[in-house]
Amino acid sequence: MTEHVSLTVNGQQREADVEPRRLLVQLLREEFQLTGTHIGCDTSQCGACTVHVDGHAVKSCSMLAVQAEGTSVTTIEGLTPSEGFHPLQQAFWEKHGLQCGFCTPGMIMVAADLLERNADPTDTEIRHALEGNICRCTGYQNIVAAIREAASTMKAGAAAPSGAQA
Repeated sequence: MTEHVSLTVNGQQREADVEPRRLLVQLLREEFQLTGTHIGCDTSQCGACTVHVDGHAVKSCSMLAVQAEGTSVTTIEGLTPSEGFHPLQQAFWEKHGLQCGFCTPGMIMVAADLLERNADPTDTEIRHALEGNICRCTGYQNIVAAIREAASTMKAGAAAPSGAQA
Protein backbone atom coordinates (compact mmCIF):
# COMPACT_ATOMS: atom_id res chain seq x y z
CA MET A 1 0.00 0.00 0.00
CA THR A 2 1.33 3.41 -0.93
CA GLU A 3 0.23 6.99 -0.53
CA HIS A 4 0.73 9.75 -3.05
CA VAL A 5 2.62 12.82 -1.83
CA SER A 6 3.11 16.12 -3.54
CA LEU A 7 5.58 18.67 -2.23
CA THR A 8 7.91 21.40 -3.40
CA VAL A 9 11.58 20.46 -3.14
CA ASN A 10 14.19 23.13 -3.78
CA GLY A 11 11.65 25.19 -5.69
CA GLN A 12 10.39 22.35 -7.91
CA GLN A 13 7.08 20.56 -7.55
CA ARG A 14 7.77 16.86 -6.89
CA GLU A 15 5.48 13.87 -6.47
CA ALA A 16 5.97 10.29 -5.40
CA ASP A 17 4.10 7.24 -4.22
CA VAL A 18 5.51 6.20 -0.86
CA GLU A 19 4.90 3.60 1.78
CA PRO A 20 3.30 5.27 4.82
CA ARG A 21 6.34 4.41 6.96
CA ARG A 22 8.93 5.85 4.56
CA LEU A 23 10.98 8.67 6.05
CA LEU A 24 11.43 12.05 4.40
CA VAL A 25 15.20 11.53 4.33
CA GLN A 26 14.69 8.31 2.36
CA LEU A 27 12.39 10.03 -0.12
CA LEU A 28 14.89 12.84 -0.65
CA ARG A 29 17.91 10.57 -1.05
CA GLU A 30 16.49 7.52 -2.79
CA GLU A 31 13.61 8.85 -4.89
CA PHE A 32 14.76 12.41 -5.61
CA GLN A 33 18.54 11.67 -5.64
CA LEU A 34 19.33 14.57 -3.25
CA THR A 35 22.18 12.86 -1.46
CA GLY A 36 23.51 15.94 0.33
CA THR A 37 21.03 15.12 3.08
CA HIS A 38 22.89 12.47 5.07
CA ILE A 39 21.66 9.60 7.21
CA GLY A 40 23.89 9.49 10.25
CA CYS A 41 22.02 7.79 13.06
CA ASP A 42 18.35 7.02 12.20
CA THR A 43 17.40 8.23 15.69
CA SER A 44 17.32 12.04 15.22
CA GLN A 45 20.38 12.45 17.43
CA CYS A 46 23.08 13.62 15.00
CA GLY A 47 21.38 16.21 12.76
CA ALA A 48 23.16 15.14 9.55
CA CYS A 49 19.75 14.84 7.87
CA THR A 50 18.59 18.39 8.66
CA VAL A 51 16.57 20.13 5.94
CA HIS A 52 14.16 23.06 5.97
CA VAL A 53 10.45 22.30 5.90
CA ASP A 54 8.35 25.39 5.35
CA GLY A 55 11.34 27.49 6.40
CA HIS A 56 12.21 25.68 9.63
CA ALA A 57 15.09 23.29 10.31
CA VAL A 58 13.78 19.73 10.67
CA LYS A 59 15.58 16.42 11.09
CA SER A 60 14.27 14.54 8.07
CA CYS A 61 14.91 11.14 9.68
CA SER A 62 12.22 11.98 12.24
CA MET A 63 9.55 12.98 9.71
CA LEU A 64 7.52 10.66 7.54
CA ALA A 65 7.41 11.47 3.85
CA VAL A 66 3.60 11.59 4.01
CA GLN A 67 3.87 14.34 6.63
CA ALA A 68 5.64 16.48 4.02
CA GLU A 69 2.51 16.53 1.83
CA GLY A 70 1.96 20.08 0.60
CA THR A 71 5.10 21.49 2.23
CA SER A 72 8.10 23.27 0.81
CA VAL A 73 11.37 21.44 1.51
CA THR A 74 14.83 22.91 1.02
CA THR A 75 17.89 20.67 1.10
CA ILE A 76 21.55 21.67 1.04
CA GLU A 77 21.38 21.43 -2.76
CA GLY A 78 18.57 24.01 -2.78
CA LEU A 79 20.44 26.35 -0.47
CA THR A 80 23.31 26.60 -2.95
CA PRO A 81 22.86 29.47 -5.42
CA SER A 82 23.18 28.72 -9.14
CA GLU A 83 26.58 30.44 -9.17
CA GLY A 84 29.18 30.06 -6.42
CA PHE A 85 28.42 29.18 -2.82
CA HIS A 86 25.98 30.31 -0.18
CA PRO A 87 27.77 32.54 2.38
CA LEU A 88 27.54 29.72 4.93
CA GLN A 89 29.15 27.23 2.56
CA GLN A 90 31.91 29.72 1.72
CA ALA A 91 32.53 30.48 5.39
CA PHE A 92 32.69 26.78 6.33
CA TRP A 93 35.35 26.39 3.63
CA GLU A 94 37.33 29.48 4.58
CA LYS A 95 37.15 29.00 8.37
CA HIS A 96 37.81 25.24 8.25
CA GLY A 97 34.41 24.47 9.75
CA LEU A 98 34.46 21.01 8.23
CA GLN A 99 36.77 18.05 8.20
CA CYS A 100 35.21 14.90 6.81
CA GLY A 101 32.14 16.88 5.69
CA PHE A 102 29.54 14.32 6.73
CA CYS A 103 27.80 16.56 9.27
CA THR A 104 28.35 19.75 7.27
CA PRO A 105 25.08 19.87 5.29
CA GLY A 106 23.06 19.49 8.50
CA MET A 107 25.17 22.07 10.31
CA ILE A 108 24.72 24.54 7.45
CA MET A 109 20.97 23.99 7.31
CA VAL A 110 20.64 24.60 11.06
CA ALA A 111 22.84 27.68 10.76
CA ALA A 112 20.74 29.03 7.87
CA ASP A 113 17.63 28.62 10.01
CA LEU A 114 19.34 30.44 12.89
CA LEU A 115 20.53 33.30 10.69
CA GLU A 116 17.08 33.70 9.17
CA ARG A 117 15.71 34.29 12.68
CA ASN A 118 18.74 36.10 14.15
CA ALA A 119 21.07 37.94 11.78
CA ASP A 120 23.67 38.62 14.48
CA PRO A 121 23.82 35.69 16.91
CA THR A 122 26.30 35.49 19.76
CA ASP A 123 28.63 32.52 20.05
CA THR A 124 26.37 31.20 22.82
CA GLU A 125 23.31 31.45 20.57
CA ILE A 126 25.17 29.71 17.75
CA ARG A 127 26.25 26.89 20.06
CA HIS A 128 22.69 26.56 21.39
CA ALA A 129 21.33 26.28 17.82
CA LEU A 130 23.88 23.54 17.05
CA GLU A 131 23.03 21.45 20.13
CA GLY A 132 21.05 18.94 18.06
CA ASN A 133 23.88 18.36 15.59
CA ILE A 134 26.91 16.21 16.21
CA CYS A 135 30.30 16.54 14.59
CA ARG A 136 32.66 13.71 15.38
CA CYS A 137 35.72 15.38 13.81
CA THR A 138 35.96 18.93 15.17
CA GLY A 139 35.75 20.78 18.44
CA TYR A 140 33.02 23.05 17.02
CA GLN A 141 35.12 26.20 17.38
CA ASN A 142 35.70 26.52 13.65
CA ILE A 143 32.03 25.76 12.96
CA VAL A 144 31.02 28.62 15.28
CA ALA A 145 33.61 30.89 13.62
CA ALA A 146 32.24 29.96 10.18
CA ILE A 147 28.67 30.79 11.18
CA ARG A 148 29.80 34.08 12.71
CA GLU A 149 31.69 34.91 9.47
CA ALA A 150 28.67 34.04 7.32
CA ALA A 151 26.45 36.24 9.49
CA SER A 152 28.86 39.12 8.99
CA THR A 153 29.03 38.53 5.23
CA MET A 154 25.27 38.32 4.96
CA LYS A 155 24.76 41.51 6.93
CA ALA A 156 27.13 43.19 4.51
CA GLY A 157 24.81 42.34 1.63
CA ALA A 158 25.22 38.74 0.49
CA ALA A 159 22.15 36.62 -0.20
CA ALA A 160 19.97 35.71 2.74
CA PRO A 161 19.67 32.00 3.64
CA SER A 162 16.14 31.64 2.33
CA GLY A 163 16.89 33.49 -0.89
CA ALA A 164 18.74 30.82 -2.86
CA GLN A 165 15.78 28.79 -4.11
CA ALA A 166 12.34 29.16 -2.62
